[in-house]
Amino acid sequence: MNLLLKSSIVNHQSSITITGSKSETNRLLLLQALYPNIVLENTSNSDDSVIMQKALELISQPETHNPKRIDVHHAGTAMRFLTAYFAVQDGKEIVLTGSSRMKERPIKILVEALRQLGAEITYEENEGFPPIRIKGKKLTQNKVSLGANVSSQYISALILIAPKLENGIELTLEGEITSIPYIKMTLALLNEIGVETSFVEDKVTVKPLVTLSAVEGPYPLSLIVESDWTSASYYYSIVALSEIGTKITLSSYKKNSLQGDSVLATIYQDFGVETVFNDNQSITISKINIKNQKSLLFNLQSSPDIVQTIVVTCFGLGIGCHLTGLHTLKIKETDRLEALKNELTKLGATITVTKDSLTLEPSEVIHSNIKIKTYQDHRMAMAFAPLVLKSTIIIEEAEVVSKSYPTFWDDLKKIGFIVEEI
Repeated sequence: MNLLLKSSIVNHQSSITITGSKSETNRLLLLQALYPNIVLENTSNSDDSVIMQKALELISQPETHNPKRIDVHHAGTAMRFLTAYFAVQDGKEIVLTGSSRMKERPIKILVEALRQLGAEITYEENEGFPPIRIKGKKLTQNKVSLGANVSSQYISALILIAPKLENGIELTLEGEITSIPYIKMTLALLNEIGVETSFVEDKVTVKPLVTLSAVEGPYPLSLIVESDWTSASYYYSIVALSEIGTKITLSSYKKNSLQGDSVLATIYQDFGVETVFNDNQSITISKINIKNQKSLLFNLQSSPDIVQTIVVTCFGLGIGCHLTGLHTLKIKETDRLEALKNELTKLGATITVTKDSLTLEPSEVIHSNIKIKTYQDHRMAMAFAPLVLKSTIIIEEAEVVSKSYPTFWDDLKKIGFIVEEI
């Protein structure tokens, strides 16, 4: 499905409800599978979370002669978290696979770490990549080390299963640690269900928790998922590219968020966007001024999922930027650095990328009626959508947004965007 986005004026007073964080939801779904007394509210309606939930339900179905085959499609978080989860399902055998792109995304670092704990995992096709065969068993080892500079999801996957291991986990991180806020999010969610954890320098320790008896209060234990900050980033971009006075209210958000992408509230001050927290239940973002910026510098190692949004915002405002800490973007749904370079160049940008950085030159030129290729990457589609405020654009394979935000295009219409299928 290709969508034509025509020049629009955003309604000055708009309100959007965004479902729970995909990152939090997928972590909590795994914990709920380990501890069924947990009840979740405001979970994400993203494809990734739906896939995660269905996969976890499948393991409880009656055994068949052949191992169950679970396809996570493009869901990278599900691939990593489920690899760890199935490794500790004693007596269960699973083949975990995904899309053609998923089969190109490395899993070796996580597999090797799980093998250190005693897991039995083999590769079905190419060494180091899905699909993988997992024979679940009781893991008694508790000391493990892994490279920390590729994806924090490997670390979170290990941390999430740790409370169910009889000796917990003592995890040593080797090299520069990537996306620390996501690791802290995982640990904070464990703390909420009563798990004792620590994270000091390069050591993460998680104590075992056999049942939820350590948690005070009535059962079941109800947890509310905060709305997704990465999804909010597209509205920050929209407000930044709109005229002064534009306001959008988004729910449900907390001032003391566990999500690393909540740094948006600080970053977008440089684009003249103010964030007001309303009784810890919603945020109102407003365009209050236009700053005379020529170029901005950000290290986004701790929040890589908002890189595309920020680059497109800069381009739309005619501002240059130099972004660093981007090495994980090479192994996402697509090579996001090259994808950004390709599509922004078509729009008239001058942009260069390295293996871990991106530089955009200031420019006042934005070409019109350009087709934006999404590369099967939901964030490419959503990050480029705000440019309709500056130019007419066409988003190819626009349905890809369902991976994280299925109602995105409908929500854009609610705030005044003109969106037509062509």
